[in-house]
Amino acid sequence: MKLFYESVYELIVATSTRLPNDVRRAISKAKAMESAGTRSAMSLSTITENIMMADENISPICQDTGLPTFKIKVPVGANQIEMKCDIKRAIAQATKDSKLRPNSVDSLTGGNTGDNLGDGLPVIKFEQWENDYIDVRLILKGGGCENKNIQYSLPCELEGLGKAGRDLDGIRKCILHSVYQAQGQGCSAGFIGVGIGGDRSSGYELAKEQLFRSVEDVNPIEQLHELEKYIMKHSNTLGIGTMGFGGETTLLGCKIGAMHRIPASFFVSVAYNCWAYRRLGAAIHAEDGSIREWFYQEGDTVTFDRNPEEHTEADKKEIVLRAPLSEEEIRGLKVGDVVKIHGMMYTGRDAIHKHLSSNEAPVDLNGQILYHCGPVMMKDEAGSWHVKAAGPTTSIREEPYQGDIMKKFGVRAVIGKGGMGQKTLKALQEHGGVYLNAIGGAAQYYADCIKGVKGVDFMEFGVPEAMWHLEVDGFTAVVTMDSHGSSLHQDIEQTSLEKLAACKEPVFL
Repeated sequence: MKLFYESVYELIVATSTRLPNDVRRAISKAKAMESAGTRSAMSLSTITENIMMADENISPICQDTGLPTFKIKVPVGANQIEMKCDIKRAIAQATKDSKLRPNSVDSLTGGNTGDNLGDGLPVIKFEQWENDYIDVRLILKGGGCENKNIQYSLPCELEGLGKAGRDLDGIRKCILHSVYQAQGQGCSAGFIGVGIGGDRSSGYELAKEQLFRSVEDVNPIEQLHELEKYIMKHSNTLGIGTMGFGGETTLLGCKIGAMHRIPASFFVSVAYNCWAYRRLGAAIHAEDGSIREWFYQEGDTVTFDRNPEEHTEADKKEIVLRAPLSEEEIRGLKVGDVVKIHGMMYTGRDAIHKHLSSNEAPVDLNGQILYHCGPVMMKDEAGSWHVKAAGPTTSIREEPYQGDIMKKFGVRAVIGKGGMGQKTLKALQEHGGVYLNAIGGAAQYYADCIKGVKGVDFMEFGVPEAMWHLEVDGFTAVVTMDSHGSSLHQDIEQTSLEKLAACKEPVFL
């Protein structure tokens, strides 16, 4: 199969940069339903603009290109060893070409391989079948949504829903709770795959397998079809909305599968996926390895109009920030304010926060802005760095460190997605700090705001974890935690819990 390598490389690039049509239709429908002039409407406008920019730039939709997972069906006699070698070679080349972020990290040393290869990576699952062609499907599932996966062991007690038993109603409660617990941290509005039964590992595998289904298919099992419709309807009454800002659409798709189990165990496993649902596939000729058909691309390609009037009224009253920021400036901000940032900001993820907790900073961070971001970067022939994708990462991972680091170094603002906890909120009050929520997944939109890379520290941590010195112009974000003790995330979580409790009574599907 002389063309198999080229076909797999094309599939990887397309999956990273081009959202499939079934997903686009789901997002378009949500955008049409959202109330005009809301934070969610602004977020969906940014998301659709980002999708179009990724199409035009042939660059990653989201900077977190995740852990590549291939699901492959092959005819009897296909050489799986050679296919695996070609897949790994294509992954490494796509990483070198900045179509994937280098995400393979040694779990013991913390070292980044730099090419997305390593023990167990990428994930490649083969299955033989009797057809005469190869079915290759790929999903790129980022860490933010992967961390919101959840598994329940029935019977159990669920917040807001009470007891969940070993029956269809207990399953219903678990799935609803899985949507509630994700809040905005998984880049809602999202999609879920659900696996009922199996053991702990096969249940999660079944859940992730559901994400390979089309958003628009119909479950052949009537009970599960009805349950999928119920979950879609009632999840969207929780008011979590896009990015957890509140709104009409919290869930864009739900697919459920079931398998047998042993009497002692009853697991309900949920695989959460963000709106940037990067999943494509292709039918490949078994003889020469060329692509003969694309999957998930049925129908006309959905395009989105760029209409600046879709943004909120608050957008027109945006507050301009330029570091270094004073405490007085920050204490003048409140939840709901839209800010536009010009000047410098510095990236800092997990490795940076851990390092700064016990070491000095390489630059003066007093009054500065720290951006929770692991960008996709490209170095040109002259040795200069260019940002190819740069959306926010999930902030809650930095909760153990954030407040102390802000006080220690005088950081006045942090940017991320999904919000942070009580420890950080208290530090914002004491120190005079603010949390700014950027739109998760909008990696092209924010990369366009970055006008230059002025330096980098801690490259030994790997590209995603290094501290990049970025000059930005017109970087927009929303204040969701302020120095007065207010937190939009806390408010939405409380109101969505109250709405979740309305679904407590048994439902006969």
